[in-house]
Amino acid sequence: MAVNLYIPPESHIFAVAGIEIGTAEAGIRKANRRDLTVFRLAEGSSVAGVFTQNRFRAAPVQICEAHLATNQGIRALIINTGNANAGTGDSGLHASRETCKALAGLLNITPSQVLPFSTGVILEPLPVDRLVAGLPAAVGSLSDNNWFAAAHSIMTTDTQPKIVSQRVALGNKTITITGISKGAGMIRPNMATMLGYLATDAGIAPALLKEMAPGIANRSFNRITVDGDTSTNDSFIIMATGKSGVQIESKSDPFYAQVYAALADAATELAQKIVRDAEGATKFMTIQVEQAKNTEEALKVAYAVAQSPLVKTAFFASDPNLGRILCAIGYAGITDLDVSGIKLWLGDVLVASKGERHSDYKEADGQRVMKEAEIVVRIELGRGDVSDTVYTCDFSHEYVSINADYRS
Repeated sequence: MAVNLYIPPESHIFAVAGIEIGTAEAGIRKANRRDLTVFRLAEGSSVAGVFTQNRFRAAPVQICEAHLATNQGIRALIINTGNANAGTGDSGLHASRETCKALAGLLNITPSQVLPFSTGVILEPLPVDRLVAGLPAAVGSLSDNNWFAAAHSIMTTDTQPKIVSQRVALGNKTITITGISKGAGMIRPNMATMLGYLATDAGIAPALLKEMAPGIANRSFNRITVDGDTSTNDSFIIMATGKSGVQIESKSDPFYAQVYAALADAATELAQKIVRDAEGATKFMTIQVEQAKNTEEALKVAYAVAQSPLVKTAFFASDPNLGRILCAIGYAGITDLDVSGIKLWLGDVLVASKGERHSDYKEADGQRVMKEAEIVVRIELGRGDVSDTVYTCDFSHEYVSINADYRS
C-alpha cells in the first residue's frame, strides 16, 4: 500500500500545449493492459535527458543518447512496459531502432527524432512485432490531455500512478508543468526501474535545458533509494514546448530561477511518489544529514542509513533498535569521523549525542515516532555547514514476495 501518495483528480491535471499522448494494449508481456505509450511533441520543442550510470545500459538508453546527440529536434517518445530490452546486445539495439523507425513512419518524422524507452524484465528479447502492431492504436488515441492514462500505462510493479501538475504565474503570463513517473523497486537512480517525464509549455533554449536537467535530477531523482539497485533503464526527460509564449534563453532571464525551481519541485514530488509507492513500503523516511564538510560526505551518510537492510527492517517493525543507525553512520566511509560530535534525532526525539545514548532518551519515545507512517531521521555530523537529504522507505515481507516472483 502506498504511503500518503496524493493522486490529483483529473480536473487538476493540466494539458501542456504542444504535447499529445496516446496509449494502447500491445501485449508486450501481459494481455489486457495498456503497456504502450506515445508522446508527440510540437516542432521546435526542446528536450533534454539524464540517464542511468549502470554500465549495462539498456538498448533504448543507448539509442536515446545517440538521438539526442544529433540535435535534430526530438518530436516523439515511445515507452513500453513489460520488457526492459536490457542485456539484449546488438539485437536489442536493432529492436529499439526498429521501434523508432515504425513510429517515425506513422508520424512523418525521422527515426532519429524519436526517443525509445523500455521498462520491465531484463535479459529477455523485446517482442518488436507486438510493439509495432500496437503503434497505430497508440497514435490513433493521441490527445492533448492523456497524462492520467499515460501514468497508468507506464506502470510495472507500481500500485499507484505518479503524476504532478501545476500552473505557475510568470508576470502577466502563466506556464503549465505536468509530469509522470514510474518505479517501485530496483531504485537508486544515479544520473530506478525508474522513468520520469516532465513537460512545460515554457520555452527553454535547448542548450540551457540540457544544462538544467542534471541539476534538477540531482535535487530529485538522485535523492531517492528503495533498495540501492541502480537500474539498467533509468531515464529522466524534460520537455519544453514554448507554446505559452514565455521564452527563456539564459540564466540571466528574470524568470529563469522561478522556472528552474518549479521544475525541480515537480521532479522532487514525482521522485518522492516513487518512494511512497515502493514495493511493499509501509513507511516513508526522510534521512536528513546536517553539518557535513561537503555534499559528498553528507550523501555517504544519508545513503548508508537509507540503504541499510537492518535499519529498514527495524522501521518496518517499529522497533527502536536505533544503534543500527549509528552503525550505518560509522561505516559510511568517512575515515576521520569523530563520533563524539554526532547527534541523532528520530523525529523530535534526541536519541544519541557525544558518542552514546542521550541521557534523556526513552525507548517509548523512539517507538512512538517509529509507529508513524512518515518519519524524519536527522543526523548532525558536527563537521561543517553542508546539509543534504535522501528519501527512502522501510523493507517489508511484501518486498521480498514481490521480487521473489517478479518474472511469473
